[in-house]
Amino acid sequence: MESDDAIRDLAMIGDRRTVALLNRRGDILWYCPGRFDSPSLFASLLDPGGGSWRLDVAEARPLRRAYVDDSAVLQTVLAVPGGEWTITDFMPAGPDAPEGLVCRLFSAPPRDMRFVLEPRPNYGGNPATFEIAGAVAITDGRHRLYTSCPLSIDGGAIGFTVPQGREGWAVLAGGELPRPDRAGIEGWLSATVEHWRRLFSGASYSGPYEREVSASLRALRLLTHEKTGGIVAAATASLPEIAGGSANWDYRYVWLRDAGMIVSALARLGGDLTEGERYLDFICSSRGSSRHYPVPVFTTLDYEKAPPEQLLDLAGHLESRPVRIGNDARDQLQLDAFANVLLAAKLIYQRTERRPHWDTVAAIADFLAAHWHEPDHGIWEEPVTRQYTAGKVVAACGLDSLAGFSPDPEQAARWRAAVRDIRAFVAENCLTSRGAYAVYAGSEEVDVSAALFPVWAYTAPDTPEMLATMAALEHEWSWNGLLYWRRLECSDSRKEGAFLAGTFWVAQYWIMRGEVERARGILDAALACANDLGLFAEEGDPEAGRMLGNFPQAFVHSAFIGAVIDLKAALDP
Repeated sequence: MESDDAIRDLAMIGDRRTVALLNRRGDILWYCPGRFDSPSLFASLLDPGGGSWRLDVAEARPLRRAYVDDSAVLQTVLAVPGGEWTITDFMPAGPDAPEGLVCRLFSAPPRDMRFVLEPRPNYGGNPATFEIAGAVAITDGRHRLYTSCPLSIDGGAIGFTVPQGREGWAVLAGGELPRPDRAGIEGWLSATVEHWRRLFSGASYSGPYEREVSASLRALRLLTHEKTGGIVAAATASLPEIAGGSANWDYRYVWLRDAGMIVSALARLGGDLTEGERYLDFICSSRGSSRHYPVPVFTTLDYEKAPPEQLLDLAGHLESRPVRIGNDARDQLQLDAFANVLLAAKLIYQRTERRPHWDTVAAIADFLAAHWHEPDHGIWEEPVTRQYTAGKVVAACGLDSLAGFSPDPEQAARWRAAVRDIRAFVAENCLTSRGAYAVYAGSEEVDVSAALFPVWAYTAPDTPEMLATMAALEHEWSWNGLLYWRRLECSDSRKEGAFLAGTFWVAQYWIMRGEVERARGILDAALACANDLGLFAEEGDPEAGRMLGNFPQAFVHSAFIGAVIDLKAALDP
């Protein structure tokens, strides 16, 4: 890669089926055609030989870039010999949009501008084939490149040049289509911008950090699969949590936990219930695809359990290996994942007399009531099981919040009895010798997930237990009291970047304590870890100043929105 902070350089375009990731020069470095979790066509984000669509002009320098209004249409302005040059990138989106296209419009350049397209199908595992048929380049027997410029094949690449002084265009399609022209592409562009305008009208926001919230909403909607309503955790696979390390995971699936928190954040924005109900539709459609649980802890976009891990023979981002696709955490018991479904359902049920998917939601609650006492893998999906405190706490909160909606008194009583048992277990077993909430029963350490206990309404923010917990977090797991690390059982998380979702949870805690300025300082420190387009990776390294982990991380964007909603309420009760 051209820098050791290539993640921060990334921008994202998409059609709510998949995305493409571009750097500041307009090079496309990651693209999985058709769907987020499909095999890649471009994967140079993970290996220099993994394929890309790049600008072959060494003198071109990035000047600025921005999305058009609230859309996912990206404009990149480059400084090139003789002046400035603009590339407009988008994927057509909306009910009548053609599917599976990456569209690029080029302004008239002050000099010839050469592009090189190097497809490397299936994460570079399949040999690329090329042919030119008339004015179309075909690769892999499937993907077609249409352009206003003459095409050539040079070894393992397709090339074309946008001539000096003439506008140009290019369309990469997943199959054959009638030859586009500029007028047609501009029509797709207008329809796409209008489609995104309608999406944003459903849940708008005004208040502190308005621009940043808008960027987070764009990210979440780009990570939402329009057909099914599933929200993938991130667009990428195997971007490292530790530079040069082995904690490289595939996040292109739908986690119960992440999606539940995302829907909770969107519901609290006050928009309509469509997104929340589609989340429940998605989760409940996966019922029956797990042998162990009411629904899988995370699924593919087909509602099925995610595939097992495979290791790819790729160099890895920042030489971080192994490179993985698939995810072996798919069979873990994660109590907090199920509990977050209940919390999201509660927010939906509070706003309507209907109870969509009650049978499945109640089955999840029954499962938690019966299994809360078991050790699980925790919110961080550790390889070993423990009696993790956060899982017990959020299970109690989910069961308690749902009991009030049950039409069956015996069912509600059973759930409330489980809540009492959980509280007794936590009080007896899950406190350190200093009186803080332990990361798990018997541990003397704390974890940043405990900042959510008041947010979940398990406890008040100023109890002795919470005061001791937050003091320990600040002393042992923070950078200048502004950015926070999570605590892991099986690896040294201090080698990771600061965990940004957890940092926003800490800000949310201080808002609940009424210390708004302190919360603002934490929010601003975490926002400094976003890039120029307001996109977050999973982690931010405050010392090296770079992003780590998969990108963009939906979990982080939803945590930010949740904290800002509480900040707005605190400033204007």
